[in-house]
Amino acid sequence: MSLAYFALIVSIVSASALEIAGAKFGAYLGTMAAALSLLAATTSARKADYDHYVRATSWGRWIPIAIPLSIAAQLAPLPLSFAHPIWASTHDAVGGLPFGPITADIRLTVSALLLALAAISLLGVTILVVRNRSRAELVLFVLSGVTAVSALMLDLHRLSPALAATVPADLTATMAGLGLMLNLAVMQLAAERAETHHSVLRSVAIGLCGLMGTLASALAVFGLSGTNSAIAASFGIVLILLILVIRRLDLSPLAAGALSAAALIGAAIVLSFLFEKGSGPVLLRLVPDVGAETRAALERMLTDTRWFGAGAGTFAAVGRIYQSDVGAALTAPSTATAVFAGTGWIGLAAALAVSSIALLRLFFGALQRGRDSFFPAAAAACVLFALVQSFAGPGLLRPAAILCLAVIVGLGLSQSVSQSGSR
Repeated sequence: MSLAYFALIVSIVSASALEIAGAKFGAYLGTMAAALSLLAATTSARKADYDHYVRATSWGRWIPIAIPLSIAAQLAPLPLSFAHPIWASTHDAVGGLPFGPITADIRLTVSALLLALAAISLLGVTILVVRNRSRAELVLFVLSGVTAVSALMLDLHRLSPALAATVPADLTATMAGLGLMLNLAVMQLAAERAETHHSVLRSVAIGLCGLMGTLASALAVFGLSGTNSAIAASFGIVLILLILVIRRLDLSPLAAGALSAAALIGAAIVLSFLFEKGSGPVLLRLVPDVGAETRAALERMLTDTRWFGAGAGTFAAVGRIYQSDVGAALTAPSTATAVFAGTGWIGLAAALAVSSIALLRLFFGALQRGRDSFFPAAAAACVLFALVQSFAGPGLLRPAAILCLAVIVGLGLSQSVSQSGSR
């Protein structure tokens, strides 16, 4: 698993660092590294690895297969009555076969398919690679470091633009939210090491690194990002604290269920208040102000979206139809908006269902795990943050965020069932 582990680290670091730096090939390098890690893991996996993967994915082993298949289905030639209207118009104008795909842009949907395959590959490889706790810790350190650096770049850009002139604010804000949860987990790891009589000096050093990453991420999320991003991060923190309280106080199942239900009701009230504050389509109520003309174009686009969407990854291409300014590009104001436009109500509902299932699996895994509960707890908090953040901004559309989130979920799932000392 050494090569798979190395390729996994390369995929995380290269995709994140290069995309923050503005390099276009960061996503391609990350995707290639993910393919290499999958190949290496497949060739070196043993029966024990396979059994571990089966236990870790018992909550929904079909999901990794269903996601790329659903995107690939948008590329299949169908009768024009089921295909995107653009292919019917093309057939009426120039003739040809009476078939066409659901997607309006084949190239963009193929790119989305490759990214989905890379993310799923990293999730599966992570589950296998981090069976060993020491490797799980190293992956956590890498993830927390990468996300903390992203948050720091946003801090420097907002506080002193001369130090960081060009920074993708949507990506760095999302990475900062993930980094806040991950660095809190690093602090918990340091506390756990101190409790189990590890080296005090090393535990303090790890704790200080986690504290600095937490402070940088907290400044980016709560001080320099939008209100909705801060609320999404608050949900993640509350979830970590909820798991910590249930475990530390050793609450009975009844008390833990009552406390969890109270937290769920509180979250539902806050979300209902946020959505009721806005106006217009539900998918546009948490996004920042985009201007009256752009908002009107977005509303027309969402109204015209069909059940199966216009093709994964085609938001920008389809958006040109609705822009009054020919030279301008209509960008997705949030991840949920892009998913809905690309895959329709069916795709959006499936994405929310998958996220909810993963969240529940990680939550219960954290409660059952014991001293390593901070791994699935942090992953659950990251999924909850991503779920709320997807309605408030487009950061999760970035390949770096997608790949990092896939590794985070894989880390949490693996350590929900992992055995100490397994290799």
